[in-house]
Amino acid sequence: MRFDLITIFPEFFAGPLQHGIVRRATQAGIVQIHVQDLREFTKDRHRTVDDRPFGGGEGMVLKPEPLFEAVEKLLGHGVGGAEHRVFPARGTAILLMSAAGRLFTQATARRYAKLERLILLCGRYEGVDERVPEYLATEEICVGDYVLSGGELPAAIVIDAVTRLLPGAVGNEASTQNESFSDADDSEERVEFRVDDAGQSTAGSRQVLLDYPHYTRPAEYRGWKVPEVLISGNHAEVAKWRKQKALEKTRRNRPELLGTGELAR
Repeated sequence: MRFDLITIFPEFFAGPLQHGIVRRATQAGIVQIHVQDLREFTKDRHRTVDDRPFGGGEGMVLKPEPLFEAVEKLLGHGVGGAEHRVFPARGTAILLMSAAGRLFTQATARRYAKLERLILLCGRYEGVDERVPEYLATEEICVGDYVLSGGELPAAIVIDAVTRLLPGAVGNEASTQNESFSDADDSEERVEFRVDDAGQSTAGSRQVLLDYPHYTRPAEYRGWKVPEVLISGNHAEVAKWRKQKALEKTRRNRPELLGTGELAR
């Protein structure tokens, strides 16, 4: 199995992936791990990978161009644009490490272990331009209900969890079948929601929303445009849009966070 890591800190992986089961699996040829420096796909002398968010707000946002181009180099072909998208080959998944993604579980690890290749995008800063999870990544993955400073640690967790499930990676393969979460249902929950108008949470209910989508320059990339509201200058409408989109993403990726109040409906 091949793992590709796209990151602005390639040196980060010099330690975590060179010990224990992952190291032995690499030496045995069970897995191949390649680390790609995202900054190699920048066009300016400062090797800039981020920019300010449209609509205002805190922090910086990872730009779409370097990530799209890095993935295309690894795949060996383009991924297209708004008029014609090209999807990765069967057996390949492109994962964006994101606190706003679906929760990574043992069932997820087992599903990934059946693939041939994982490309892991390590986010940084305030977030990643929404055109990346929408049109480049095949999945958006979260490793827990907390926020880290980047996607490198989550990517290392995914690699470790998946590698130990591969044939030959663990000395006694039965040990991976009789451990915590080993009897969890392999069929991961897939819930689709029809989004209605954002309501108000009911008093006394504990409901948590994932982060809203972020967009940065360019305003149009490969035919995908930044939502007009974010460049309108109307801060009230921007706030309303962000709340609605945060609710949509929570319903799609982590519906259990909404509890049973009005927002969950």
